[in-house]
Amino acid sequence: MTKFKDKTAIITGAAIGIGFEIARQLAQKGCHIVLNDIDENAAHIAANEIRTLGGQCMVVSGNSCEMEVIDEMISVAETNFGQLDYAIANAGITTFGDFLTYSPEKFQQLMAVNLQGSFFLAQKAAQSMIKNNVSGRIVFMSSVTGHQAHQDLTAYGMTKAALRHLGKTLAVELGPHHITVNAVSPGATMTERTQELDKDFQEQWERITPTGKVAYTTDIAHAVLFLLSPLSSQITGQTIVVDGGWTSYSPQPQ
Repeated sequence: MTKFKDKTAIITGAAIGIGFEIARQLAQKGCHIVLNDIDENAAHIAANEIRTLGGQCMVVSGNSCEMEVIDEMISVAETNFGQLDYAIANAGITTFGDFLTYSPEKFQQLMAVNLQGSFFLAQKAAQSMIKNNVSGRIVFMSSVTGHQAHQDLTAYGMTKAALRHLGKTLAVELGPHHITVNAVSPGATMTERTQELDKDFQEQWERITPTGKVAYTTDIAHAVLFLLSPLSSQITGQTIVVDGGWTSYSPQPQ
């Protein structure tokens, strides 16, 4: 419990799903939360739930790929809590599409949210950590689709592979500043979004996952909290895959 007490974390895309669970777990352990989401109403609902559980949570709503929103998140963290310790670039969108017909408009939107937002959050967070002499942690949210090919997710998988490489590169660049940078790659995970997209999601993925079960948001959050904790102080430039073994042979859902 003391590992995260009075630390401060920025988490993007955190009104629901994996991002919210990371925020909830950190807040319960005494970490101050700056919660971002593009859905302002959902962000305030999430923040109120965290406060009800006894946590401290500030909201910065808006698109996490916009520099003004990123700057505001850093400012809120420093102004309200003194410094920034953790940055979790969780926000992302998924766009399906065949490679041969994929549109430039969809491509640009995907790059903006998944890559631009993550890149510049890491940049601004690192600047804050260095300025305040903080041994910080940065975590990117990748995906198993960044490790293995997946039907109709060529562009999305490319962004997730890029985040893995960004983590590896920044580990070298920010290591001298005592900042670790890692990524987490979730596999099939039960969230509000996955259940909404496919009512058979759980059944389909349980059939093709070696452990015989899908992941839950708690599973992903546990991996993220490990990377934020002192237990992982010598781990940087790495990606933890949380997928029940799916990437070992990667069958497609039918």
